[in-house]
Amino acid sequence: MKKVLIITYYWPPSGGAGVQRWLKFTKYLSSFGIQPIVLTVDPGRASYAQRDESLKDEVADELLVYTTKTVELYDLYKKLIGKGEIPYGGFSNQQEESVLQKVAKVVRGNFFIPDPRKGWNRFAYQKAVQLIREHQIDTVITTSPPHSTQMIGLKLKRQLGIRWIADLRDPWTDIYYYGELYRSSWAKRRDQVLELKVLQAADQIVTVSKALKRLFDEKLGGTTGSKILVVPNGYDEDDFDVKVPVSDDKFVITYTGTISTAYDMDGLLRALRELDEQQQKGILFRLVGNIPPVIIDRIRHELPLIELDLVGYVDHAKSVSYLLKSSIQLLIIPKIENNKGIVTGKFYEYLASGKPVLAIGPMGGDLGEVIMETACGLLFDYSDSEGIKKMLTQNLQGSFEINRDRATKYSRRELTQKLVQEIVL
Repeated sequence: MKKVLIITYYWPPSGGAGVQRWLKFTKYLSSFGIQPIVLTVDPGRASYAQRDESLKDEVADELLVYTTKTVELYDLYKKLIGKGEIPYGGFSNQQEESVLQKVAKVVRGNFFIPDPRKGWNRFAYQKAVQLIREHQIDTVITTSPPHSTQMIGLKLKRQLGIRWIADLRDPWTDIYYYGELYRSSWAKRRDQVLELKVLQAADQIVTVSKALKRLFDEKLGGTTGSKILVVPNGYDEDDFDVKVPVSDDKFVITYTGTISTAYDMDGLLRALRELDEQQQKGILFRLVGNIPPVIIDRIRHELPLIELDLVGYVDHAKSVSYLLKSSIQLLIIPKIENNKGIVTGKFYEYLASGKPVLAIGPMGGDLGEVIMETACGLLFDYSDSEGIKKMLTQNLQGSFEINRDRATKYSRRELTQKLVQEIVL
């Protein structure tokens, strides 16, 4: 088999959507003649925002996984603010920002470029060189965020002439919370220079949506041709091969993942309020994930008749079980600049569950295109309370149907085949 080295900071027992992408690719690569070898950070030294110990069970016994030590700059951040929680989800888990948190953001944005996990790079590079020589590897894949991981690939390319594929799951200098880092003009320019160096030097760039492909292509002058490939996130059919009892006494709306004040809920809450009283009393609104108190208080205040179930953060298997228990699944795209390219990883798991998706976000973007293609639900503008109310009513009456067969192209196995065939691993 051809051997490929995958360099990723996030790996089990790290939790969150970012882990799933390459965990699932490594599961299926051997089926297409590729032996993946993984290089990651020592989990005992890493600064994970979320942990999911259950994901370790999904790492194949035969998969070679190597870890290295690191210098975690987030340790300094935690000492500075006096808290043990690492920010994630665009700082959605941080409320009522203190002076110390602002200072920490200034330090993070201006001294830790491109990000605080760059302390792993020196150790990862040294180990990567060893593995490349030991296993006679000629292709390396770096996946980010953290985008500092791409600097490892850049150095390997320059020093060893290795074939290098850069997988970028999120924007770099265009990420929606970039302005919250209080970066100076010098720091912004430095970050932009690093981003462009990576885009120019990589032999192949892989990203998750058409909008991100356009964004990176524009930075390269619009002349990249086939250099940038879109391989979206997806779902693993094995994760959904479970039987979960579904209660018929409640209509369950489920939202999973992070949420913040950037997620416009005005139209949704208005639609739910306008349902008649009996319908409202029959609804259970389930939030799976870490939800800020200000969001919870608003929902309780505006929807007093609707039962609210606050589940909190759960492991991946448990999250899937909540999807399968749902009547309808809620997806909200943050109302931010350049959000037409956002297709969250959890959307594909919504898709796999076979339950209708009520999506709220920008019209004319990548998400709307996939929803139309798969016929899995409907996308509404943030203010379209009438449309949202109509879909909720149809589902409450059991008259909204979806076609599950159209989702198969987004299975992890199919996407792995696309990855192998189109970038010619």
